[in-house]
Amino acid sequence: MNIVTLSVLSLAMSTDAFAASITKGSTLKSPRVLSAIKLGLIFGCIEAIAPVIGWLIGSAGAEYVEAYDHWIAFVLLVGLGVHMLLESRKEDDDEDDTLTATNKRSLMATLLTAVGTSIDAMTVGISLAFMKVNIYLAAAMIGLATTVMVTIGSLLGNVISGWVGKKAEAIGGIALVLIGCGILYSHTMA
Repeated sequence: MNIVTLSVLSLAMSTDAFAASITKGSTLKSPRVLSAIKLGLIFGCIEAIAPVIGWLIGSAGAEYVEAYDHWIAFVLLVGLGVHMLLESRKEDDDEDDTLTATNKRSLMATLLTAVGTSIDAMTVGISLAFMKVNIYLAAAMIGLATTVMVTIGSLLGNVISGWVGKKAEAIGGIALVLIGCGILYSHTMA
């Protein structure tokens, strides 16, 4: 996987956290830069750890599925991308939204939201175990992209909360589908 593909993957992984941060930012009366950076770092660190955990899980079984690894990566990435696309089409349910608790400035709710948005990064980490990828570089790029996107999203939340959030998640889903198809194509046509 080259640096351009890793960059696209990193941005795709950060879109759900970006959407969540826009929602968080929309609840703040006057977002502060330091608060936005702290929120970005929380999300970014958790999002960077998740693919390493997934990679460790995937590496444990890599030797058994080496002949089918590209199909596994394809199914996981396309499945996750389609899931993100479907989620982007759903209406927000304010009653069940984990971010509702963040209105109380609860660190626990913020951590749970960050973990919830990092599940996709763990799934990608499983996929990356079947490819020749420097997982630490990939994790650092995903974490950095998420930190930046969440910081920006929380600052811009007041202005663009209803418009960009779901579109960003849809774009991330499309990017994952394209990456999954690219992996399958490169392994079956090479």
